Amino acid sequence: MKKLFSSLPARLILGVAAGIVIGLFCVDRWMFGVEIGSMIMQVILTLKTLMGSLISFCVPLIIIGFIAPSITRLQSNASRMLGLALLLAYTSSVCAALMSMGAGYAIIPNLSIQSSTDGLRDLPELLFNLEIDPIMSVMSALVFSVLIGLAATWTRARTVIEILDEFQKIVLATVTKVIIPILPFFIAGTFCGLAYQGSITRQLPVFLIVILIVIVGHFIWMTVLYTLAGLYSGKNPWEVVRHYGPAYLTAVGTMSSAATLAVALRCAKKSSVLRQDMVDFGIPLFANIHLCGSVLTEVFFVMTVSKILYGHLPTLGTMVLFCVLLGIFAVGAPGVPGGTVMASLGLIMSVVGFLDDGTALMLTIFALQDSFGTACNVTGDGALTLMLTGYVEKHSIPESKGQLL
Repeated sequence: MKKLFSSLPARLILGVAAGIVIGLFCVDRWMFGVEIGSMIMQVILTLKTLMGSLISFCVPLIIIGFIAPSITRLQSNASRMLGLALLLAYTSSVCAALMSMGAGYAIIPNLSIQSSTDGLRDLPELLFNLEIDPIMSVMSALVFSVLIGLAATWTRARTVIEILDEFQKIVLATVTKVIIPILPFFIAGTFCGLAYQGSITRQLPVFLIVILIVIVGHFIWMTVLYTLAGLYSGKNPWEVVRHYGPAYLTAVGTMSSAATLAVALRCAKKSSVLRQDMVDFGIPLFANIHLCGSVLTEVFFVMTVSKILYGHLPTLGTMVLFCVLLGIFAVGAPGVPGGTVMASLGLIMSVVGFLDDGTALMLTIFALQDSFGTACNVTGDGALTLMLTGYVEKHSIPESKGQLL
């Protein structure tokens, strides 16, 4: 039993269960005339916010610590590999969006969905809010990593390359000794808030059918990605997928590709078919530019909300244009909760023509399943990394040795 709960997946599941139980326990809980439930939630939410700030602070450091050294190890192949990664991420997102669009036209007219998003319980105020601002934004860290890695490679800056390698060791130690141990508690706090607020017991049934359809779509698309990756690389994709359980569960709890990055790296490095230099390069990069699950979800939900509020589905031309542009926005969207839909609100209003009521309902329903879309994003990154591994092996690009988690 002790060995079971020492594993990361077991701790994550325990965190989810404990969070839901505590959140439901705190609802309207009084003792001696005092609402102790609200007081307990204040403490839990304050700690959860503090841990979330710490994780967010470390995310740019993880991106720099992995992507920049990985690019320097690619040497003359750095520019080519970066271009290939961007092409894979964009293609995956657009194709997932088009698949979701086709499913929407086939399924949504046959559904009868009543929307009801009111009545959620307000969360109590935090005891205090100690914000730990990241040294830079996720996108700034990504651009900095790419530029410093490419420039160091072009100029053969040995000192900078050595510093980046040392920095990666520091980041690895931070991930192993700080981020991974606090993740179960952070996830417990997240689900505790959802249970107390009523999202789990009240809102979820409203859109249960739609959400289940989208989740099925996630698994279909992940199957497509891993099948294609296996065929191209000539390797067994199951050897990648079977290690991704902890990353999937973490993504469900954090609702953030960026916050799941540490666990995703650890899972990918356990695979015997992925080249370690491609893991160090691909996983942090794809965590911020490959949002196939979120894109797939957003397309289906846009069509659903249009049917609910406006009585019709968008035209085929409108949806094709929306999918193509959404793929671009997804590459630039931050890998944080709701990052894709927030980055594309302009598209939703200008291309699809949603008004304020449409965007509000869109944000609500998207938030209900955001965790599963994120889990699809994270798991799909393993498939694209397998494609990168197949590419470098087919083109005889030598492996660069890096540090392992």
